[in-house]
This record gives sequence, C-alpha cells and structure tokens, in this order.
Amino acid sequence: MSPRTGLLVMAYGTPKSPEDVLPYYTHIRRGRAPEPEQLEDLQRRYDAIGGISPLAARTQAQLDAVAAALEAVDPGRWTVALGQKHAEPFIEDGVAELAARGVEQIVGLVLAPHYSGFSVGQYHGRAAESADAAGIPFVGLDSWHLADAYVAHQAASLAAQLEGMPDATKVVFTAHSLPERVLVDDPYPEQLEASAQAIADRVGLDRWAGWGIGWQSAGRTPEPWRGPDILDIIRELAATGTAEGIVVVPQGFTADHLEVLFDPDIEAKAVADEVGLAFARTDVVNADPAVMSTLADLVRELAGP
Repeated sequence: MSPRTGLLVMAYGTPKSPEDVLPYYTHIRRGRAPEPEQLEDLQRRYDAIGGISPLAARTQAQLDAVAAALEAVDPGRWTVALGQKHAEPFIEDGVAELAARGVEQIVGLVLAPHYSGFSVGQYHGRAAESADAAGIPFVGLDSWHLADAYVAHQAASLAAQLEGMPDATKVVFTAHSLPERVLVDDPYPEQLEASAQAIADRVGLDRWAGWGIGWQSAGRTPEPWRGPDILDIIRELAATGTAEGIVVVPQGFTADHLEVLFDPDIEAKAVADEVGLAFARTDVVNADPAVMSTLADLVRELAGP
C-alpha cells in the first residue's frame, strides 16, 4: 500500500447564507468591516442571482468528483479535504484535518486553471506554511490551463453558443482582473492568452477578427487594474460597428458563482442589450467528469508513486 496521501482542494470560498455575507466581506477586507453602502451593493448582487451564491455546493461537487476519480484508480490511498481562502474551512483548517488523519504528504489543487502569485501562489503559500508546521511535505499544482479536457470543454461550449449567434460575432475570453502592480513578471496574462489561443484554435477562430482577451470583476480600489473591462469592450464593439454579437468565455472561472452569474450574465448582458448586440456566455466546467478526472490524473502524477 502506498503511503497515505492527502489532497487539499482549495477554493476562494463564499457565504453560505445571507447571514454570512458580512463576516465574509469583512474577511476579504482583512478584518475591516465594509461600509453600509458596500455591503448593500454586494447583497444586491446576491439577491439578483437568487439570494446567495451556489459556489459552496459547486465546490463540494468538484471536490467529490476529484476524490472519486482518485479512489477509482488508487483505492485507499487518498484523503481529501477542503481549504478556502475567505470562508470556513480555511486553508489552514484543511491542512489540520489532513494532518489529524495521518497523511504523510499533501498535494495542493486550486480550483483555478491559471497561475498568479497573487491568487494560486498565495493559496499554496498558506498551505505550505501550515503543512511545514505539521511536519508534512507539501507540493502544489501550479496550473492546468492547457489540460486537454479543460480546453475541450471550453471549446465545445463555445462552438455550441456560436451556432445561435450572428455571423459578425466577437468572442471575448475573460478572467478576473488583478491590480497592475501584481502582474509585473507574473505568468497570469500569458497563461490566459495561451489557453484562449488553444480554445480558439480548436473552434477555428481567427486571432483578431474572431476573438480577443478581456477582463472582468476588477476590485473597486483607486489603483489601476488590468483591462480592458468586458463592459467597455461591449460598448466599443457597438460604437465601432465591428460586431453584431458577443460571446463571453469566462475561462478564468471554474464554477457558477457571483462573478459568473452576475457580472457576465446580468451586468454584461444588460450593456449588450442596451447597445444592441446579441449576447451569449459559455459554460464553466463545474464538476464536468472529464475535467475532474484530468485534475485527478495531474494530482496523482504530482504525488508520485
């Protein structure tokens, strides 16, 4: 029997009920409670998608699918725990759970395809620090943005959405914007470009005429964030008359949650409707069996025999 190996599945976290919104938002703000109008705006967004985000359930389904794929190949080897950045169980809680269950190694899997030191790097850093304190080796999977199952899933959804769109449709691949200061010498933009290129190639899109890169969900802070924002892109397409429709591919997100169900589906669509562009949005992977099985394979390779 191989040594007992732990898998720490890491995600951003989300409030599970309306009562959790304030402590969740406060945690994101590093212990500073939001202003009343900030809290009201966030709650308004949750209300628009049904009252609360489905992210907690989606994350659990992804964890369960990866765990089942690991168990199918290596019965009895793997112990799987959840660790989140901004909601319980936190990353440190997940490491503590794995340590208490006697694992001899921990592999970290972040449910985000593209690496940035500001996102995935921070997840791995927190997990590694906790694992080191427990005397357990840690190794993290940095990125999986070119995994074939992920590219195939995104391409299939994009092809399906394009079937119902006008011929003059622009495809825009989006991801969460980050502050410009953290993107200096960071691989995040290049990895987003690479995965977008791979998906577009599989669908047969031309680089500039058919698709481009956009950003969404920038933080509301005074410092510069990477753009152009998807809302600005939609307005520019309409103003220049270069497109009759737009398909948004939120490739940087892997589960339905606020920044998918509100930012593109409600906010971006409203702008598209306002300027007269047809609008569509591709599926995110959620717990797609092929993608989750591929993640299990990557985790297994990283852990070694």
